[in-house]
Amino acid sequence: MNVGFAGLGQMGTGMARNLIKAGHQVTVYNRTRSHAEQLAAEGAKVADSPGALADAGIVITMLADDSAVESVVFGGLLDRLPRGGLHVSMSTISVALSQRLAAAHKERGQNYLAAPVFGRPEAAAAAKLFIVAAGPRDQFERCAELFSALGQRTFYVGEEAHRANVIKLSGNFLIASMVESLGEATALVRKYGMDPREYIELITSTLFPAPVYQNYGSMIAQEKYQPAGFRLRLGLKDVRLAIAAAESVACPMPFASTVHDHFLTGIARGMEDADWSALAQVVAQNAGLQ
Repeated sequence: MNVGFAGLGQMGTGMARNLIKAGHQVTVYNRTRSHAEQLAAEGAKVADSPGALADAGIVITMLADDSAVESVVFGGLLDRLPRGGLHVSMSTISVALSQRLAAAHKERGQNYLAAPVFGRPEAAAAAKLFIVAAGPRDQFERCAELFSALGQRTFYVGEEAHRANVIKLSGNFLIASMVESLGEATALVRKYGMDPREYIELITSTLFPAPVYQNYGSMIAQEKYQPAGFRLRLGLKDVRLAIAAAESVACPMPFASTVHDHFLTGIARGMEDADWSALAQVVAQNAGLQ
């Protein structure tokens, strides 16, 4: 299939590479052109502008935030995507922007799918992402080959595209909440002189054997927050978007506010580019451990 791909950061590079490996004809765009040129040697074409991606007919965006998505979509892609063309937004964006994108594409006779992913950069590189997709069913089926090249399983959650974004934001809130609570629990045992590595091994071998607890627990026990797989400032962004989505439907999320404030504290202490699991370091510092 012919596909355009915008956004070659830690996640997007591995995803675009997997599409190339699967035999798709991929045209890439990145604001920093050198990132796109790295994939040219692997068979990708390099676009000079977001609008130039539209010739492929199907365009995937994997960008950092609402602003970046808006700059690509409203900076040329929307105007040049043909009628019947498809935009697949795999970024973690606000529910409001997803609704705006769906309306803008529909107005021009174009199609839109929201398909955010769960997984860190290593999962993206290994094509082991979990994809949550929503939008017109026929367009979801149109992307089956693409999604199979990117992830290990895809969940279709309905015709309204923004539903996928709600699920993505709620999932990231759950991860952040887990890091917060695991950080608090680890700080508690440390205050009593216990080894955090031994504690994490015990707790993730008994009560919480899930990979997400094991992986983040190891990072917390070792205080290994660099290099960042997902930056703390992006964690703040996602929790903020979850709170905004909740506010729009009058759904209180009091613990989200606590996590939000601890992310903000981390940024105030210069941790914005640390992994978002450094939320546990904020907790430890508040306990006087660092």
